[in-house]
Amino acid sequence: MKKDDRRLRPVDLARLAGVSTQQIRNYEDAGVLPPAARTASGYRAFGDVHRRALLAYRTLLRGYGPVTATRIMRTLHGGDTAGALALVDAAHAALHEERVSLRAASEALELLALEPPAPLPRSGGLRIGEVAALLGVRTSALRVWETAGLLTPSRERGTGYRTYTPADVRDARLVHTLRRSHYLFDQIRPVLEDLRREGSTEALRAAIAARGEALTARTRGMIEGAGALHAYLAEAST
Repeated sequence: MKKDDRRLRPVDLARLAGVSTQQIRNYEDAGVLPPAARTASGYRAFGDVHRRALLAYRTLLRGYGPVTATRIMRTLHGGDTAGALALVDAAHAALHEERVSLRAASEALELLALEPPAPLPRSGGLRIGEVAALLGVRTSALRVWETAGLLTPSRERGTGYRTYTPADVRDARLVHTLRRSHYLFDQIRPVLEDLRREGSTEALRAAIAARGEALTARTRGMIEGAGALHAYLAEAST
């Protein structure tokens, strides 16, 4: 009997992947596996192509996650190979954007460390003109950054004047630093969000290091998954 003619039961595939037989049925229903033949009594009859599809999917899971991996296999089994590969491209592009944002955060921290903040002219909140003078920018730049959602100074009661706290001044310095390095607003925004969430540059630096390791692990997983997908496509074509 040829390899592709071997009949496999749901339990055989389940044992191979370490999942339940119901999960194998779910995989077929979701398009992760190609449609299975049915025996005269109505039982699913899987073959080697299903085994290869299952192994490819389980490998894709490690780098692409369940949502994208499922979409890739479903699109592929729907007859749209180009569409499946486009999903792979999109996942790699998204990972690249995450790396760009992470690099922006890392560079910002290094540049800020090289440029210690100038002492504030007085305690309490600063007016927009004072912040602009500290950074060496126009007040219009600060307003543009605020409109873009990068800065959130408070307003004085009665006068409506902007008031910048030390944290606001820190954020403005970070924006100014990254803009000089030609980063876009959409690339700067996650850096600010991370800094505000972590609460300090030291905590953010530790978070950046941990995220960098996670991205490296995802990259390795995606490379492995892409290789498995390539092997599955190559065997299907022959």
